[in-house]
Amino acid sequence: MLAWGGSYKKIGAGEIIFQEGDACFYYYQVTEGKVRWVNYNNDGKEFIQNIMEPGESFGEMPLFDDGPYAATAIADVDSIVIRLPRSLFVQLVKENSDINFNFSKLMALRQRYEFLMLKTMAFEKPEVRISTLLAYFHGKPCNCSKHPYQVNLTRQQIANMTGLRVETVIREIRNLQLTGHLKIVKGKVIMP
Repeated sequence: MLAWGGSYKKIGAGEIIFQEGDACFYYYQVTEGKVRWVNYNNDGKEFIQNIMEPGESFGEMPLFDDGPYAATAIADVDSIVIRLPRSLFVQLVKENSDINFNFSKLMALRQRYEFLMLKTMAFEKPEVRISTLLAYFHGKPCNCSKHPYQVNLTRQQIANMTGLRVETVIREIRNLQLTGHLKIVKGKVIMP
């Protein structure tokens, strides 16, 4: 990305990178830290669409459909991202079929995750919603080599990603521990 005109940008914890409805001017990729991608309802309740870790990009949809951002991106912790101007990103994708194919594959994987979570939230009990989310994060490319896997999500983040109340998440995580689906070690959730 740097060779194509990208640049590093430091972002402080809690800083908004872009807001839902903003016009898109850059391709973004996390190099350090974590970025959450969120929507808010009319009451200000946050729904986390996803949490991006180093090596992952975010906010790509407007690069292709010319629409505004569909969610707000916020740094969870002090982070560094690479920003590549939109026009240079489009040129990069058009001139490199391998990058274009990999990007198409990434978009398909993200759409599959969205379908999985929508189906789970619409039809499943809280413990299934939580288990599905944790299994997804366990299988992300940046985590798949870690067995057992320590879940790096707070109970509040899990609630915000599943549409549940944090009290429900706490109760269901305890139940999942009792049934042997996960372990809790010093307050941390561990997936076997």
